[in-house]
Amino acid sequence: MKVEAFDNVWDAIEDDPGIRENLKLRSELMVALTRQIKREKWTQAEAAKLLGVTQPRISNLVRGKINSFGLDMLVKMAVAAGLRVRMQVKKAA
Repeated sequence: MKVEAFDNVWDAIEDDPGIRENLKLRSELMVALTRQIKREKWTQAEAAKLLGVTQPRISNLVRGKINSFGLDMLVKMAVAAGLRVRMQVKKAA
């Protein structure tokens, strides 16, 4: 049996490279937002108000419900949370 190694979970579970990169970006933003919420010690209700979403959306965020969020929404939330979002584009290996 051949054992495969992957750089991250998205490489292991998604074959489509475009979808895979989108998932990587969304998950990175979700982790950064969740860390910011914890660092600031915001309740879910406080975070929701500050980020312009509902409390159930914050619950989905901290529980890692990636399919509940698009890149646009996550970027908007990150900026509202006081985070700076940067993107780097480089040639694929």
